[in-house]
Amino acid sequence: MRRILFFLLSAAAAGVLAQDRPPRLEPLPEAPLPTIRDGAEDPRVRIAPQEGDKIEEVRDGGRVVLMKVTPPNGIPYYLSDPLGSGNWSRSDALDPGVRVPMWVIKTFD
Repeated sequence: MRRILFFLLSAAAAGVLAQDRPPRLEPLPEAPLPTIRDGAEDPRVRIAPQEGDKIEEVRDGGRVVLMKVTPPNGIPYYLSDPLGSGNWSRSDALDPGVRVPMWVIKTFD
């Protein structure tokens, strides 16, 4: 029994020793430094409204913060940018948040 166990262990050890050595690793070249752009040379994209769209703008201090776009045969939608960062978000209602039900339970005359 010990001979069989010795034979199995030596066969497993021989399999481990027969494996190829890993290739020699070379260091990676240093990555180039990222270029910082101020955004001045970035192209500006402006999508013109379609013909017949009615656009109403809400301004705060000369800056457009809300636009209501009403297509001629569609449901109006709102584009808002309250922070002035240029990231406009679209919503189908002015207040998409949760609304708490407010029923009149008792009135005092």
